[in-house]
Amino acid sequence: MKISKLLNKKSGIFLILFFLISLNANSQDEPVDIWNIDKSQNDVSQENLESNNEIVEQEEQITEQQILSTDSLKIESEILEEQDLKSNEIKIIGLYDPAENGLTMQMWRNSNGKELKEIFASLDKINLSKDANNLIEISLLTNANYPNKNISSEEFAKLKSNWLIKNSNLDLIENYLIRNELLNENPELVTHLINAHLSKTDLEKACEIFEKTQAAPEDDYLFKFKLYCLINSGQSEQAQLIYDLRKELGFKDDYFETKINFLLGLSEEGQETVSENTILDFHLAHRTNPNFEFEPNETTPRMIWSYLSAANLLVNADKIDIADLEKISVIENATHNQNYLETELFEIYKKFQFNINQLLTIKDSYKLLPKQEGRALVYQGILLTTDVEKKLELLKLLKDSLTEENIANAFDKELDKFLAQIDEDEVPSNFTTFYSANTNKNVKIEDLSVKINNKVLHQSKLINYFENEYKTNEIEKDVENFLKKIKKNKKYFFSKKDIIFLEALKSDGIKVSEKYDNLYEINDDKEIPTDIQNMIIKEDIGGALLRLAQVIGQDNLEEIDDDTIYFIISTLNKLDIDPIRNKILLKVLPLKV
Repeated sequence: MKISKLLNKKSGIFLILFFLISLNANSQDEPVDIWNIDKSQNDVSQENLESNNEIVEQEEQITEQQILSTDSLKIESEILEEQDLKSNEIKIIGLYDPAENGLTMQMWRNSNGKELKEIFASLDKINLSKDANNLIEISLLTNANYPNKNISSEEFAKLKSNWLIKNSNLDLIENYLIRNELLNENPELVTHLINAHLSKTDLEKACEIFEKTQAAPEDDYLFKFKLYCLINSGQSEQAQLIYDLRKELGFKDDYFETKINFLLGLSEEGQETVSENTILDFHLAHRTNPNFEFEPNETTPRMIWSYLSAANLLVNADKIDIADLEKISVIENATHNQNYLETELFEIYKKFQFNINQLLTIKDSYKLLPKQEGRALVYQGILLTTDVEKKLELLKLLKDSLTEENIANAFDKELDKFLAQIDEDEVPSNFTTFYSANTNKNVKIEDLSVKINNKVLHQSKLINYFENEYKTNEIEKDVENFLKKIKKNKKYFFSKKDIIFLEALKSDGIKVSEKYDNLYEINDDKEIPTDIQNMIIKEDIGGALLRLAQVIGQDNLEEIDDDTIYFIISTLNKLDIDPIRNKILLKVLPLKV
């Protein structure tokens, strides 16, 4: 800044002209954006015009700039310094405003990366429930600064990405990628998204990500996918030009080039070749071969099984040779992964032929047969028997046989259908657990209606407080009246959920008279696990939320015992996270019918 004060008008003009000419010369050497070729050509002439206009404007403003005061120069310097600091800040990546859920941008400030990694290692082994995943989603996708103790920003971003891939909510992933402009920053997550769509043969949806972002893909796989999307949308000439430019920069993929040349009408060769390396390779083999056929086996990637199923390319049951037990085993696995219809699998089971002795002694005979054939025998026995206990015994036998080989989902919907035909009152006591565990799977708890029960505190109209339908003075008055009745009624059982309800009110500052303290006792030191207590003390909000998700695990909140719900709510009370707490309370407290 000192030098600029000493410059006279002529030397100032000379330096500016020299700088602009140098800048223009350097711009000639910048790399071409191969995805916007026409636009870049137009921009060159426009830039030249703008540069000439800038020179004239600079000459007119030199005198004015030279007489700027020292204070003005200091302000300018401070602004530039602030902009430089902002440019060096870590990009905050997320979807949700912290205030929406009672959180802050500093929610990870006191988190220990070592603990977070341990929690995620545990979560990765669990088939998490919707409630657990909802809590993780809020914690990971809230706009907040990253933790920095014992974990790098790259490691934390990887934990986010891994969870998104495991959870595989494609709409959520797409929103996350687009809102945060992560096409090139997270190619692994983008790849998962487009592959998942293509595995369902939804090419249009797979290509949307490239239409909704301006970034040009740097990753080779994403480049190939976008190029194919251009061809599929009828932009073959642009695709050809872009592809040629990319090859000049060193790109090489013989298989891809063979398929693309065929689609562009440049070659008739190579359409018979099939690659399973990626779902795009496999799709191109299908797309370029009108007589495409493919028989999957046990090594075929799950995503390709999904593609074959969606494209109706799997062999029908009536064409399966039942002597090929290995093939039937492959189909059982595919059914478990929901890539083959259960009804088709059981049509195959029905094709097996057994003698009368085998059908009369199923429990003993099936053990002497290969596992696939044994399951077919059990299934046929289920179809033949009318005795409820016998049918339940065989249903359990078939389910257990599949479970032992980790393919239990192959007998899920059909099992539910069989059990739906059996009246619950007819179920023998030794099968009640099996019956209840495998029925009503399609009934969602959230679809049930809330029924107000004013005889029980936590089921009464007072729960509407957590929907913000009560004023403070009103809730205090109504709680006082309810507790008076409870104290007079010696038969009233003050449950753990009643305690949860009152403690949540007290946490919000709602006054409850001390004369009701003898209604219950609490001891948070015994109720809340030690590691979570430490997180509360440290105000490790992010870590505590993930730890609570770990506690919920594979269970629905409504299925968790009251003691566990108590310490979950108590933790949220102490961390002052009311919006999340209220959502949980409205799930677990009301009576639902």
